[in-house]
Amino acid sequence: MKEKKVAVRYYSQTGNTKKLAERIAATAGCQAETTEVDLQERVDILFLGASVYWAGIDKNVKEFIARLDKNKVGKVVVFSTSALLERAYPSINKHFTAKKIKVDAKDFYCRGQFTSLYRGKPDDKDLEAVEEFTKKILIKVL
Repeated sequence: MKEKKVAVRYYSQTGNTKKLAERIAATAGCQAETTEVDLQERVDILFLGASVYWAGIDKNVKEFIARLDKNKVGKVVVFSTSALLERAYPSINKHFTAKKIKVDAKDFYCRGQFTSLYRGKPDDKDLEAVEEFTKKILIKVL
């Protein structure tokens, strides 16, 4: 059976989403890269991480999605952090739907530290949870 290819891309202003990206990549056996790094080859699963800032996803994530060749992605799996508003999934899903790229119905979300709010988040428990989430996605798809 052919081995499936996995990539992890993320955008993180404060390091919260980066923590999740690094755990996902370690679990999936690949390297976490920022959204500045385009996909060079086709992947079966693209884990894409973002935070919600001021009621939306950052322009860097939008630009990454706009540059993405739909023929290079089998499926996108979203993960996100935020302190105030919840999950980046709805916004990211909308952008991928417009590009006709499939997004998994399951996403991972946890709170991220912002100034004094949610201090220490994502914490060890969140990192363990994202690892379990990643394993379930990989088993389901691979």
